[in-house]
Amino acid sequence: MRILTVLTLGSVLLAQDQLPSIKVDVDVVSILTSVRDKRGALVPTLQKEDFTILEDGKPQPIKYFVKETDLPLTIGLLVDVSGSQRNLIDIERSAASQFFREVLRKKDLAFLISFGEETELLQDYTGSPRLLTDGLGQLRPSSGVSGIHPGPVPTMGGPRGTVLYDAVYLAANEKLKGEVGRKVIVLITDGVDQGSRMTRNQAIEAAQKSDCVIYSIDYSDPRAYGPFNIGGGGGEGELRKMSDETGGHVYKVDRKHTLDQVFKELQDEMRSQYSIGYTPTNDVKDGSYRHLEVRLANKDLKAQARKGYYAIRPESK
Repeated sequence: MRILTVLTLGSVLLAQDQLPSIKVDVDVVSILTSVRDKRGALVPTLQKEDFTILEDGKPQPIKYFVKETDLPLTIGLLVDVSGSQRNLIDIERSAASQFFREVLRKKDLAFLISFGEETELLQDYTGSPRLLTDGLGQLRPSSGVSGIHPGPVPTMGGPRGTVLYDAVYLAANEKLKGEVGRKVIVLITDGVDQGSRMTRNQAIEAAQKSDCVIYSIDYSDPRAYGPFNIGGGGGEGELRKMSDETGGHVYKVDRKHTLDQVFKELQDEMRSQYSIGYTPTNDVKDGSYRHLEVRLANKDLKAQARKGYYAIRPESK
């Protein structure tokens, strides 16, 4: 019987010194980018010469340029199971299972985390859609409240009901930091955080330091918040901030745009990406934040990429 792992910030922080470290080439900055035209359609046919990378406003020489099909993909799917999402879980199971069956290729890996009052690892790294589907089958609403408005529950340590930022931080810092290739976090949530120990900005920083992109699926059930929509939804701005800063995108599920359609669009985007690497002309590893900009020769096109990175100091020996 597979044992489920409950992820907590305390256990992660205490165990960090004991975790094996995986070395990566810190001299090369990698940028995962998607390009869209004026109509919002993806443009997957560009070449190296079409791109200019700027760090803190200064052009950088591109060291490598790779189409997405040449790089392995690691996906962390994070599913909100707080009380307000209970009516959506069955739909999420079905759509996510289909997504994994269609998007995962040889050498690709994925893991599954649910988050409500706590974060729980339902399936660790695997390339098996069947095991991921089994993990999705274990999604359960996380709420200590019953009644008309199920949702976050106040606790002695402050209200904890949807630890969204903690889940993003843990996925980035514990699961993705040492991985190589394309790394993405896919969030399914209404975007409302209640009770995280980490802030939104700390979650974003962890994602940036792990070189991972956050794709947000804004999915909410108006019925969960009562006739006056008290405390319901409203987290799209938070999701947009996390996605924009890391080079991702926010997808909105509504009556005209189903979750199945969103996953299809996300799948298309992952197959239309470019990975660009460069060695910074500023080679000082002082831990500072460096601003990034991706410019295109064709001004009618728009690049979607992370806004910056941290020039991490070398590990002391």
